[in-house]
Amino acid sequence: MLSGSSDTDRIELTVEEFSDGDRIDSFLSRHLRNYTMWRLQRMVREGNAWIDHAPIQQTRRVFTGERVTIRLAEPPDRVMEGHPGPLRILYEDPWILVIDKPAGVIAHPTGEFQYGSLVNILQHWADQRFQPRGLIRPGLMHRLDRQTSGVMVIALQHHSHRMLAAAFEAGRVSKTYLALVEGRPKERKGSIKFPIGRVPTGRCVLMSCRADALDARPSQTNYEVLEQYARHTLVAATPLTGRNHQIRVHFAHIGHPLIGDEFYLPHGHIRPLKEPPMSEEEEDAAEDEGIETGYAIRRHALHAGRLAFAHPVTNLWLEFTARLPEDMRETITELRAESAQPVP
Repeated sequence: MLSGSSDTDRIELTVEEFSDGDRIDSFLSRHLRNYTMWRLQRMVREGNAWIDHAPIQQTRRVFTGERVTIRLAEPPDRVMEGHPGPLRILYEDPWILVIDKPAGVIAHPTGEFQYGSLVNILQHWADQRFQPRGLIRPGLMHRLDRQTSGVMVIALQHHSHRMLAAAFEAGRVSKTYLALVEGRPKERKGSIKFPIGRVPTGRCVLMSCRADALDARPSQTNYEVLEQYARHTLVAATPLTGRNHQIRVHFAHIGHPLIGDEFYLPHGHIRPLKEPPMSEEEEDAAEDEGIETGYAIRRHALHAGRLAFAHPVTNLWLEFTARLPEDMRETITELRAESAQPVP
């Protein structure tokens, strides 16, 4: 647990049970992720760290309940560059941040997107609230594709990051997405259980349910039809596994790709490229100008509408929702009008 002190360069940490017996430098590196181990070792060696107010050696081990104080005599050496940007906060406390990510924001810096990514925006937000600069490095607990909007949870310190990572790994996090798909599924409710692996064409970021997919892993997406239109359907999709592009790949495989999907066509086909094959970074940054869909939306129509999990510290069950973004709401209005359905 991290707490402030009267001196902005002094940070106090309480040793958690899972860190019992760790060396002081290992313990500090988990909590101060923008500092390299080497720099932390040097600050400890030069007398800038104490345990329960007593000076310590670099080889000292920490034990549950001890209070570790370090004076940050040097700046962080690998801090992410902060960049102001859109950040709609749904919830905030000392351990986690929950946001509604807009479409068009990539998760991590890649290719030409080095300063406008979500982690750059989050670092700017943290640097405005926590001193010294670079003290906190927010950690993304899961990823939404660049053109997918909706709810995300971010860890603000090591303990919450550790506990949330375990919850995601164990499937103790509930996620519901809203998607507009082409066509009209025959069943009002269903479960898509095709394994998902990488396409064998060199476009390694893309996934497939076809028999020739590489390293295919079991995957399951449950869905429920919310509204049907003349040629399209609004569905709520709940992924029970966490494969890359899972919802997009599963619906495309059963013949109902998402409106505006830039890659996935019905029954496992991949949209052909006009350019030479792209790298994974280029795939992530593709389709800057949007996809022509004939409707208001110019991206794949997928929104992470709900996220629920146990708080990593209090263990209280939390549930967050994010309303549909404007482009999906406008598209639904158009689809209703096209189907001669009255708008409620």
